[in-house]
Amino acid sequence: MIALAARHEQTTVAARLASRSDLTAFLMGLADEVGADGYMLVAISQDQDRDNLQIVASNWIYDAIQIAGHALIASLAQGPFASAPGVQPQGLIASQAPALLGGEEAKLLDILGHAEIFALRLHVGRQRLFMLLSAGEAGRIDPALMPRAQIECCYALSQAQGILAAATLRDPLSDRERECLFWVSEGKTTEEVALILGVSSNTVNSYITHAIQKLSASNRAMAIATAIRSGII
Repeated sequence: MIALAARHEQTTVAARLASRSDLTAFLMGLADEVGADGYMLVAISQDQDRDNLQIVASNWIYDAIQIAGHALIASLAQGPFASAPGVQPQGLIASQAPALLGGEEAKLLDILGHAEIFALRLHVGRQRLFMLLSAGEAGRIDPALMPRAQIECCYALSQAQGILAAATLRDPLSDRERECLFWVSEGKTTEEVALILGVSSNTVNSYITHAIQKLSASNRAMAIATAIRSGII
């Protein structure tokens, strides 16, 4: 009875996605429904013969995203373990897939709470959307519940085209702002970034301040995290 009530509530949330907070609540409920700890919704577009990945919504911690990197996340989303609707999903055990993940990446993902990962292809209009659901322990996610969750996700997102469009807009930063933020994310000081770009330290600080404002962040660290999660840098 409790499970039915929870599923009804999840379906109700899916039917009224009107904001990013609604989307987050829905994805959190979806993850909980199947026994997953983590979720990541990504959009992948092809530009000049290469895939560009953008993270639409996720509860992965900053370290896990930085360690995995966009190339690996895209590989997980589109790899042989990614299942289309109607196909029984198969989980990927991070510690048992060093050929795909790389030995150190597999170990770190395991430590950071992504021991098992399911990748779901989502049919939502013309967009190439993928959902990654993960758990800290292999076997925690119930594969039998995944097909229904996948269909629920497709349905919910098809009703939220406006939110998806807003979430996948191109980044608001100028080339210089993006470059400054990138070098700071690499551990460079303001003076080092100024030397690399051939500008003054004051100019670098100005670019970074503008980037922080445009990304609605409160400091450099938050701006960098937002830019990485959004695929901007």
